[in-house]
Amino acid sequence: MKLNNQKHLFSVPEEITYLNIASQSPSFKAIEKAGIEGVLEKSHPYKIIGNSYFEPVKEVKKLFAELVDVFDYNRIANIPSASYGFATVANNITLKKNDEILLIDAQFPSNYYVWEKLAKKFGAKVKIVSMPDSKLNRGENWNKAILESISDATAVVTLGNIHWANGTLFDLKSVRRKTTKYKALLIVDGSQSVGVLPFSVKEIKPDALICAGYKWLFGPYGCGYAYFGEYFDNGSPIEENWSNRLNSENMGNLATYEPQYKPLANRYSTGEHASFIYIKMQIEALKQILIWIPERIHAYCQEITSEAIITLKENGCFIEDSNFRSHHLFGVELPSKLDVEQLKKELLKEQIFISFRGNYIRLSCHLYNTKEDFKKLTNCILSCL
Repeated sequence: MKLNNQKHLFSVPEEITYLNIASQSPSFKAIEKAGIEGVLEKSHPYKIIGNSYFEPVKEVKKLFAELVDVFDYNRIANIPSASYGFATVANNITLKKNDEILLIDAQFPSNYYVWEKLAKKFGAKVKIVSMPDSKLNRGENWNKAILESISDATAVVTLGNIHWANGTLFDLKSVRRKTTKYKALLIVDGSQSVGVLPFSVKEIKPDALICAGYKWLFGPYGCGYAYFGEYFDNGSPIEENWSNRLNSENMGNLATYEPQYKPLANRYSTGEHASFIYIKMQIEALKQILIWIPERIHAYCQEITSEAIITLKENGCFIEDSNFRSHHLFGVELPSKLDVEQLKKELLKEQIFISFRGNYIRLSCHLYNTKEDFKKLTNCILSCL
């Protein structure tokens, strides 16, 4: 069943055209209400009992596990950011001299710096697969280049399901097959795709999946999620959070120190991950995404952007072929004759919010957007040509 526009669930003003969820999501009204309830709960701390630290966290993990098709919610960790998740992964990887860590061109900084540091630690190499210069079949050729770059020297491959700036889709199934062949780890950044593109851990079998929570997952800024596979079952966490230890629910006995962690990924959750405000907001967000269903969200985004894409291409803009990009987030290369600074002024006047990347704009949309939003945007661009 197709989804209809859901703007009535949000507090985005009618005059605002927000096409920048890839930077920060707006909360819908149920999330606002949950956050306020969390703030008020802090005003009455005597109501915060032992289970308040544990049961809501379990619910969040179960919801996220359902979203990414994970059987055991104990494989999910609560993290404060994508960088924390990648740091946890890197903290548990040992490399040999001249091993290769494979990245893609212009990867998001949080998924670059950590690997540069790890490579220096072990005398390994960071190998970057550049985006092809030619725009002809660029997405297809980039995927081929990634697969051809995986060899017996490859120890880790880390990339997103899509490119965070231009929406190029990467064939994770084929990458997984190749990494399995060479016994390399596959670490996936789901920050710009999980919650709007269907993603199955059972199908892709990544060794870890790291997601910032404040974009397509509608969580507050400062929360995220991580899935850890078997490779990390007995690893070392970045910090020693008391609630990650076995039997920590028995709060009257905390000074009887417990050598064992809770099973699987629980050891990797950040300290104070039971944040009463955040957890309530995260629960409402994930519940709604599961009702909407990512596949239907993505189909809606494709429907409302299709006419605008035709118009932009007809007027000299470059957009990746639809078979090799996402529809909820994509880059548009503007014609060289267009005055970018003038466009910024026009967008500000029309209250249209997007991201600029040099001569590219990044457009990202959701269920609160409409075809009319994209018509408004294209009119603004055409007025500057």
